[in-house]
Amino acid sequence: MLDAILWFFQNIGLAFYNFGYAITQPQLWLNWSDKEALMRFVYYGGSVEFFYVVFTAFLVLTAFGVWKNRFMWGCVWALEGFANTVGRFFAWAGLLMVIQQIVIVFIQRIFARPDIVLGFGIPLELDISWWSEELKFYNALVVALCCTYTFVQGGHVRVDLIYSAISFRAKRVVDMIGCLLFMMPMAVLTWMYGWYFLWRHLIVPKPSASDALDRLLLKARAVRWNVETIGFSPNGFNGYFLFKILLVAFAAMVFIHAIAFFYRSYLEWKEGPESENKYLDKDSLGEGEEAYEGTH
Repeated sequence: MLDAILWFFQNIGLAFYNFGYAITQPQLWLNWSDKEALMRFVYYGGSVEFFYVVFTAFLVLTAFGVWKNRFMWGCVWALEGFANTVGRFFAWAGLLMVIQQIVIVFIQRIFARPDIVLGFGIPLELDISWWSEELKFYNALVVALCCTYTFVQGGHVRVDLIYSAISFRAKRVVDMIGCLLFMMPMAVLTWMYGWYFLWRHLIVPKPSASDALDRLLLKARAVRWNVETIGFSPNGFNGYFLFKILLVAFAAMVFIHAIAFFYRSYLEWKEGPESENKYLDKDSLGEGEEAYEGTH
């Protein structure tokens, strides 16, 4: 037990050194023309060192925010603004999905064409099945990148057994515990699995979560790009590696928003009911449409 506690605090201390070293030596992990730099990037993206850098940053920001509540409210405003901005932009993928489906139906049933051609000069000609399977990608964009936006807007379904019956401050305590015990660990686990799942479909030899840095640097001698371009059908959508990128982006955004929600819950717990929904930027249907809010 003593060794575990010592290891924990040692990693927190080393996080400052690791972060400083990473930002002062970017060529060691961002210069992907160097194969060893690429493998360092793969390793550190799912490493204990990276986890403790993020965890220590969270501790430092939280400690400063507890001291200066205005700073913590600023973090809430910025992080929720990030979730809203990304979500509002990628929500348009739902409209693109509908329009593309209508075009596909017209091309298939009315014009009886097996493909769709786009572009000027050098056209982009792809089979109908490619465009049909690409609709899954639009759906994935909405699910992965609008998840935290929906959370900010209060759009997720909530299983409420005792939550509505407890006091305002008790609700905020439940929210804080939920962030620490559910949202953050789930995001970390999803990132860990998603990170190596992504890179196993981008490069060979395939990296493993159990590989130490030295082993990955040895693999760097033979590493080459091998981006997955296999579709479910011969002429179908062949960009399925993009779904792996979205999985990693989803995990990162959930973790970031868990921080924002933890901070908001803490501040509302501290300041009381008058601070509820402070600085919250919720969508509105417009003036006079208040009765329909939350029903769409």
